[in-house]
Amino acid sequence: MSPERKIRILVAKPGLDGHDRGAKVIARGFRDAGFEVVYTGLHQTPEQIVKAAIQEDVDAIGLSSLAGAHNRHFKDVLDLLRANGADDIIVFGGGIIPDEDIDKLKSMGVKEIFTPGTPIEKAVEWVRKNVRPRETRSGGG
Repeated sequence: MSPERKIRILVAKPGLDGHDRGAKVIARGFRDAGFEVVYTGLHQTPEQIVKAAIQEDVDAIGLSSLAGAHNRHFKDVLDLLRANGADDIIVFGGGIIPDEDIDKLKSMGVKEIFTPGTPIEKAVEWVRKNVRPRETRSGGG
C-alpha cells in the first residue's frame, strides 16, 4: 500500500458525440502529469460513465462534449452519482460549451469547464488544486 494514492480521473464522452481528439489529448496530458486515467471511449451513456467511475474508484470525472448535449448529459451524470451515493466524485467538463451555459452547469454541480484553447497545463493545475484522492470504498464499490 503506497503512502499516497495517485489522483484517478475518468475521461468520458457522453452521448452521440463522435469527436474524441480533445478527450484523448487531455487524457494523455493527465497521464503525463502523473494522474491515473481511465478513458471510456466514445458514445457512453451517463449510466455507463457513472458505473465505470464507481467501479474504477475514481476521484473525478472529466466529461467532454462537442455535440451540444452537455446540459442534459452533465446533469444526468451528476444525478446518477447522487443516486448511487458517489457524489463525492468531482465532475468537470470541457469542449464546445457556450459561455451562457457555463454558469448553469456550475450551479448544477459541475466544478469547472475548460473551453477550446485551454492549455493542458491549466487543466492539470486545476486538478492538482481541486481534486484529492477519495477514501477507498470498502468492498470495492
